[in-house]
Parts: sequence; C-alpha cells; structure tokens
Amino acid sequence: MIRPVSPYPALIIEESHEKIMVISDLHLGWEASLAEDGIHIPSQTGKMLRKVKEVLASENPSSLIILGDLKHTVEKIMLEEWRDVPLFLEEVKRMVGEVRVIPGNHDGDISILLPNGVKLEPQQGVIVGDVGLFHGHAWPDIRMLNCKTLVIGHVHPVITFRDHTGYRVTSQVWVKAPCNNITLAKAILRRYKIKFKDEEEALRILSEEYSTQPRVENLIIMPSFNEFLGGRAVNKISIARDEALKDFIGPILRSGSINLEDAEVYLLDGTYLGELNQLTISR
Repeated sequence: MIRPVSPYPALIIEESHEKIMVISDLHLGWEASLAEDGIHIPSQTGKMLRKVKEVLASENPSSLIILGDLKHTVEKIMLEEWRDVPLFLEEVKRMVGEVRVIPGNHDGDISILLPNGVKLEPQQGVIVGDVGLFHGHAWPDIRMLNCKTLVIGHVHPVITFRDHTGYRVTSQVWVKAPCNNITLAKAILRRYKIKFKDEEEALRILSEEYSTQPRVENLIIMPSFNEFLGGRAVNKISIARDEALKDFIGPILRSGSINLEDAEVYLLDGTYLGELNQLTISR
C-alpha cells in the first residue's frame, strides 16, 4: 500500500510488515545561497526538522527514505551544510530505525556528511515491493520496470492560479500521471545502450537478461518537503503535448512515456483538483 500523509509532503509505503516513510527535496542550507546574493534569512532547518519529527511521531515508520536533494548546493559543500545535514540526520535517527538517502542532483559529495548508520543508496534508486523510488534527475535502475508505481521528487510541483483581481495563489501539489510502460521500457533500454530492433525484441531482452517485464502504471511526483522553496507550476504549460514536455525536468518526464495531460493533481490536504488538462492555463 502506498499513501500520502495528509497534510504533509510525505509518503508512506507499507510492505511485508514494514512501514517506510518517504520525503524529498529538503535542500538543507539553501539560505546560504541567498546570503551570497545579499538576502539574509535565518536558518529554517529547525522548522523542517520539527515537521519531520511530527510526521515520524504520527506514523511511527520503521525506516525513512530521503528521495534526493538533502542538501542545497550542487557541486560543493557550504559551511551551513557541514553543520545542518549531520545534525538533521542525527536527530532523525533517534526516532526511526533506519535512514536511507537516495542522492539527487544537489547531493554532490553527500557521503561525507552522512553520520554512521545512514545508508547512501545508488542514484538509480531502490525498489520497495511494487514501488520504485529515485530522485528523478537521472534514469532509474532498469529493474524498476517491474514496479507498478514509480515515485520521484526533483520537480517541486505546485499549482498557480490568479483570481479576477490579479491575486496569485500558489500551492504545493502531488501529481499522479499514467505511464505507457512499453514506451518507458524502450526509452530506458536506449539510455543504457541496449540495442533492439522492435518491441518484441525489447521485451525478450528484458525478460531473458533482466528477468523484467514492463509493469509501470503510474508515476507519482512528490512535492518538496522544503515549503520555503519555489516550485514548478505544473498547470502553466503549453496545451500542446510536445511543448508541455519541454517544461518538465528529468529524463523520465521527457521520455514520452508519461501522460501528463491525464495526470491527477492533489493538494497536500488530499483535495482532488482534477486532471492537469483541465487545470492548464496559458502563460
């Protein structure tokens, strides 16, 4: 079973008597990047830590998976990250038996910041039952094609509307999009430079060499756990599908396998807003 934890940007996966909580895109230390531009904001790490603890106390999971972008700077480690990342993880470890980090595009050299007992997973992600988890900036493990659901972060999805007075309202959202698993399978095979002539041969290679069959039904895009960050307005895209794909980041979303037009959009409190094709507005 997989379910969001309303009203938090967190996901629970229950599998074989295990209860796993997933969060994504904390971007610890993001305030320091603003300080370099002369914008000074007090550290928000404490607020995020308290929010994580609230969810952990409420759900009591056996493990926590951080789905990428634990820290903010991409290729270096800033002083604030040296302080905040280990402190955050040590505090979380006191409440949950296992902590695992799947690196995102902002997590360069993240391994040296992880306290003992925190496991660093490959960027191609991990599989929990029928769920494949990866950050979304890179291609997933080919065996994730066996999963029914894929979950990514990376996009920071929000929805934006303006009322008749011009006032803009922006809210974080969950996005659940249908997937064409055959198209996805062929895209992943090409990414890993596995040659095939046609669909039949692609399926044979997956079955014989990887013990895998394309089963993916849906892709879930998680909202960022860091509510202070900006987001990508998923409803401010071109109506034309080919143009819409250019507005999303990550190879899976650009692979042509994800049906964004029919994606379901939900607020953090669980409110169903409709399908993306019903919500799309012009720029």
